[in-house]
Amino acid sequence: MRIVLLGAPGSGKGTQAKKLMADKNIPQVSTGDMLREAVASGTRFGLKAKSVMDAGDLVPDEVVLGIISERLSQPDAADGFILDGFPRTTQQAMDLRELLDQLGTPLDTAVLMDVDFDILMKRLTGRRTCSLTGKLLNVHFSSRDELDECTKAGGELIQREDDNEETIANRLEVYRENTEPLIDYYAKRGKLTTINAEGTIDEVYDRLLEALG
Repeated sequence: MRIVLLGAPGSGKGTQAKKLMADKNIPQVSTGDMLREAVASGTRFGLKAKSVMDAGDLVPDEVVLGIISERLSQPDAADGFILDGFPRTTQQAMDLRELLDQLGTPLDTAVLMDVDFDILMKRLTGRRTCSLTGKLLNVHFSSRDELDECTKAGGELIQREDDNEETIANRLEVYRENTEPLIDYYAKRGKLTTINAEGTIDEVYDRLLEALG
C-alpha cells in the first residue's frame, strides 16, 4: 500500500495516518520528520538540507526528493508507505512520480480527506489544550463535560497563538492556491480516492479502510 494523503490543515491527515500505520505496519513518511531525521543522521541529502536551513532558506525540491528517496529505501518501507505533507504542488507530484518509478514503487492512490471549509475553520480555531493534563479539546466539538472537567479542576483551556482566525484563513488560502491543483492532477491520472473526512475519528477511519479496499 503506497499512498499520498491529501487534505487541508485540520482535515485529520496525521491522525488517520497514525491509525493506518499501526494497523498495516507501514511507515508514515512526514516531510518535516524526514528532514529533521536526515539532518540529525548527517545523510548526504541531510547535510545539504542543513546548510540551506542554516542560511534561513527553503529546502529546494531536489533535496527533499533526495531525502524521500533515502527514506523509502529503508527496510520498513518495503511493504508500503504513507506520504504526508508531500507533494504540495503539481511540479512536486510530477517529480515524485518520476522518483517512485525509478525506485520501482509506483503510487497506488492519492487519498483526499474531504472536509467542508467551515468545519475546518471550527476544528482549527476551536482547538484548546488543557493546562493541567495536556489533553487536546475543541470548544465547538468537545462535550461540555470534557471542557468542564479541565476548568473545574483549576485548569485553563489554552489556545495556540497561531490558531486564530486570520492565520488559519491564510493557511487555508495557501492550501487552496498551491495544493488543490494536485486533486485535479491525480484525478486525471485515475489515482484519486476521495473520502468524507467529517465525523468521529473511527467513522472516518472505517471509510478510509473501505476506500483503500
